[in-house]
Amino acid sequence: MKTRCGWVSKDPLYLQYHDEEWGVPLHDDRRLFEFLILEGAQAGLSWLTILKKRDNYRRALAGFDARKLAHFGAGDLRRLLADPGIVRNRLKLEAAIANAQAFLAVQAEAGSFERFIWSFTDGATIQNRWRSLKDVPAQTVQAQAMSRALKQRGFRFVGPTICYAFMQAVGMVNDHVVRCFRYRQLARVR
Repeated sequence: MKTRCGWVSKDPLYLQYHDEEWGVPLHDDRRLFEFLILEGAQAGLSWLTILKKRDNYRRALAGFDARKLAHFGAGDLRRLLADPGIVRNRLKLEAAIANAQAFLAVQAEAGSFERFIWSFTDGATIQNRWRSLKDVPAQTVQAQAMSRALKQRGFRFVGPTICYAFMQAVGMVNDHVVRCFRYRQLARVR
């Protein structure tokens, strides 16, 4: 039997996410944008809730195409607020649209969002060696710096805890506990 991180439930969707996706270094701008938006949507909720709604978010938010999402207007916002397939929180949905605009500005400034965001870890995954979940921090100095930089550029729902969850999800840090079968696998991935 595989040993996994203690936060994983027996839900098949959660198991698949942990085993195949969480902590894998991600360098694709659109996917990075998707995770940033979903981590903000998750604030105050369980990640499993967001995972179950991820396909609905992809449909509702133009496949996380920042160019399209940046042009969403009042009618689009009304449509999103009426969509039972996503979290219908006005502030989070307005933030997704504003974040698309800020994302495009960062791409123009840095050449890619990937280059900008990975600069907070010097372009490499930070290999942590946590023995248990209680050792894993809620935020780090890198996440705090990322949060400040994103907020300065107009992003919303990007506090340091959300930024650290983002860093974990997209493999900027390897926060699988050392006994988890994925820890060693991802320690070799860059």
